Formats: sequence, C-alpha cells, structure tokens
Amino acid sequence: MSDKKIIAVVGATGQQGGGLVRAILADPDGPFTVRALTRNADSPAAEELAAQGAEVVEADLNDDASLRAAFEGAYGAFVVTNFWAELTPEQEAANLTRPQMELNQAAAAARAAKSAGLRHVVWSTLEDTRPHFQSLGSELPTLMDGYKVPHFDAKGAANSYFTEAGVPTTFLETTFYYESLLAGLGQGPQRDDNGDLVLALPMNDAVMALVAAEDIGRTAYGVFRAGAKYVNRTVGVAGAHATGTELAEMLTKALGEKVTYRPVGHDAMRAAGGWFVNEIANMYQFYAEASENFVANRNLDRVRELNPQVKSLDEWLVEHKDQLIG
Repeated sequence: MSDKKIIAVVGATGQQGGGLVRAILADPDGPFTVRALTRNADSPAAEELAAQGAEVVEADLNDDASLRAAFEGAYGAFVVTNFWAELTPEQEAANLTRPQMELNQAAAAARAAKSAGLRHVVWSTLEDTRPHFQSLGSELPTLMDGYKVPHFDAKGAANSYFTEAGVPTTFLETTFYYESLLAGLGQGPQRDDNGDLVLALPMNDAVMALVAAEDIGRTAYGVFRAGAKYVNRTVGVAGAHATGTELAEMLTKALGEKVTYRPVGHDAMRAAGGWFVNEIANMYQFYAEASENFVANRNLDRVRELNPQVKSLDEWLVEHKDQLIG
C-alpha cells in the first residue's frame, strides 16, 4: 500500500486544478498522489487524467455529501470556485447570485475539509476590494447586492469560512491570467481603425501582476511540498510584473509588429454598459489604485522558490504569438 499522501484537487479538469494535477503526476518520486475531483468522471478530460495515473472521483461543490466523501482519507485539498460558471437550474430558481454561489461552495468545502480532518488546504482566493474602495471613497458602481468586484470580493469574504472552521489553510491569492491576453477575450492587443495594433487598458502607468493559469496549480504544489511553513499564511502568485507600456513592448517583441499602449479611463470603459463591463472596469480600477500593495503581495522571488518552472511573460507570449491576434 502506498505511503504517499493524497491531495484532493477540486476543479481538476480546469486551468488551476489541472496545473496542480499535472505537477503531482510529473513528480512520481514526490510525497503526494492525486485524487482528481470532477463533476463528470466520464468526460474526455477526466478520462485523460485517469489514463495518466490520477485517481478520478466525482464530486460537486454544490453537493456537500459528495465533497465530504471525496476529501475522506486525503492529506490535503486544493479548492477553487468558478465565479463564471453557469448557475444550476436550482440556483437560478432560488435567485442565487454568482457571489452567493461562490460563498456557498467555499463554505461547503471548509465544512468538508474540517469533517475529513484535512491537514492542509490551499484555497485559491483574491482580495476583497470593498475595504480598499471604501478607504479611498472611490466612486464606482455597486454590483450584485453590495459588491464592487464580485469575482474578487466573494472569494476574499470566503476566507473566513476556512479560518473560523479551524482548517489549516494557505490562502493562495491569484491575479490576472496571461491567457486573458489571447484573441477573443478583449483584453489583449487589437487593431484600430488604421490597422495598427493597440493595447488599450485602463491602467494608466500602474504596474500589473500577471500569471500563467498553469502556474497557479504548480505554485500550489510547491506550497503543499513546503508543508506547515505556509499553513495559515497568504501567498500571492504571479509570473510577471509589468506596466501597460512594458506589456506593449513585450507584445511587440513577440509578434514582430509594433503594439502601442493606449491607456483608457475606467468610466470610458464602463460606458459600454452592462454588469460584466462594470465588473471588469471595477477590477481594473482596483488593479490601478491598489497596484503598489497588490503587486508587492505577489513577490516573484517567493513564487520562484515554490515553483522554479514559473513561466515568464516574455516566454509565454512567444509560445502563444499565433493566438494573440484574431
């Protein structure tokens, strides 16, 4: 019988959880084995993980019993919620908002972790932006029953579930994905009316922290390997720090074509209307206003210690240059 410790990975077929699963599988001599949690064990992605040696178990963050069963016997768990996931018919019928969905799921994970006696949970989270905006008196839209950046705020608010339950937890604060720069997602370079490539971001001269989604999972693996050192601590993850101008320069180098950074105002971005646009504009306002602390909390040297393979943005852009322009 193997003496390896089991890490249960929520979202094992997604970007963050998948990165952790692959990191564990790539280290067969390491101290851990992986239990990949998925809502559908028969999906092609789940079957591929099973073929690679992962234990695949069906579990759902909306189903407490399945989650408790999936955590049973494990040493630790990686927990991530997906704000952008479609609400279930039951959640829609209950008029549940996406932040409430995330809060409910995080609470369920904390209860399951406590019940299973897990010794280490890595919770993928973000800052609650509301105290920041309140301290500055910033004027920006309030969304979804009291949130400013709902996909940040709910995760930050959910931190307390793990703390209050007494679950040994590392709070892994993530950031802007490199993948958001890909064509079709609206945040990378686009051609203007003259055919020139422009990177239009509402960041002014502020520094951003960015990371490849895969490196969130790989950094989580480093946290598990470090053990108790990071229990009840917060770890920020990033692979690069850059201003809009520096991003444009890196894109220019990768694409072999001039990309010009063009700052836009947050209110100008919001002018398009809709909750999604307001959500993203509010996010960028937080990135810009809180840049100094936000970036400092994502120390690149510490990330490299935990994840020596962390992908630089320059390297990632070259690898994905054919996917950057639609």
